[in-house]
Amino acid sequence: MRKSLVLFALFVIFTLGAASCTTPETPKTTETPSSSPTPEASPGASGQTEVGGITHPDEKHLANIKQLTFGGENAEAYWSSDGKQITLQSTHGDYKCDQIFTISADGGEMKLVSTGKGRTTCSYFYPDGKKILFASTHGAKPDCPAPADMSQGYVWAIYPDYDIYTANPDGSDLKPLAQSPGYDAEATISPDGKKIVFTSTRDGDLDLYVMDADGSNVKRLTNTPGYDGGAFFSPDGKQIVYRARHPEGNELAEYQTLLKKNLVRPSKMEIFIMEADGSGQRQLTTIGSANFAPFFTPDGQKIIFASNYADTEGKGRNFDLFMVSAEDGTNMERITYSPGFDAFPMFSPDGKKLVWASNRNGKVKGETNVFVADWVN
Repeated sequence: MRKSLVLFALFVIFTLGAASCTTPETPKTTETPSSSPTPEASPGASGQTEVGGITHPDEKHLANIKQLTFGGENAEAYWSSDGKQITLQSTHGDYKCDQIFTISADGGEMKLVSTGKGRTTCSYFYPDGKKILFASTHGAKPDCPAPADMSQGYVWAIYPDYDIYTANPDGSDLKPLAQSPGYDAEATISPDGKKIVFTSTRDGDLDLYVMDADGSNVKRLTNTPGYDGGAFFSPDGKQIVYRARHPEGNELAEYQTLLKKNLVRPSKMEIFIMEADGSGQRQLTTIGSANFAPFFTPDGQKIIFASNYADTEGKGRNFDLFMVSAEDGTNMERITYSPGFDAFPMFSPDGKKLVWASNRNGKVKGETNVFVADWVN
């Protein structure tokens, strides 16, 4: 994930995540199953501008869209609990791979939180706003880690040097929180600030774990072979939503072989939900596409997520935001229609705004920036 930020060589990059926190590069899924449910069509909204600009006439839930970042790769933007700040990962400035920054919810200067070394991903505010949680490889090496070995086909790197850290919003008081052998990343915090959910390979697979806010009392939540990640708590802290792929047969054998090389091949992923203690795990979506970055609506009744389900070009590069029932995954509704990449959605604490990452309005092809909009029910 969550793991490096959007890095699409031609068009977009997934991180770019997840999350979700989510994953490094955007999966190039090419299949769109004809048996999948059709997303609800959205009528045009008055006051929106031309297709390909900052807004789209069919985006009826989004109003007063504002672009917060300009240039480079910016993604996985998440609110502080007071709704005044946003933390994100970015290649802002001269950094060759993602670093963690904060920015005002109104835009303005980006301020570095991470060390400027290694690669970082998946930052998240503690509820009291006094600390930021993120993953970084800087503890092992100061340089950017090597990209994934594409001689294996299209794969993501699961960097074993990722560890989870906390720091003050100004970058001071940096402390390690989770440093098991292997990958530890994609961490987010419960609304009461008591629990952290994260993804780790500490037991030989990509599974979800919870730990106390100080890094103690680690408990494994998922056990099905495959990639479980990009998890977030519900507003009441009682449930966790995440993305997963549980391969079987030859696909499982290939997955396990690649994971031993710290690689994973992006195939179809679906949205899952479970109780905060790991019980009641169930699959919400069955649409056969690359679905990730799920997040609860403020009332906990729906899940917003990113998917290339509606990609009409068949290349899997066009990601949009969708929403489904948190109860059973029904009533899927499409939220964004802008060409390119729209992902990593998160509602503000008061539910009045949405922040997400998008290729829209980019000055160069594939540029990913952070946007905020008023949410219209």
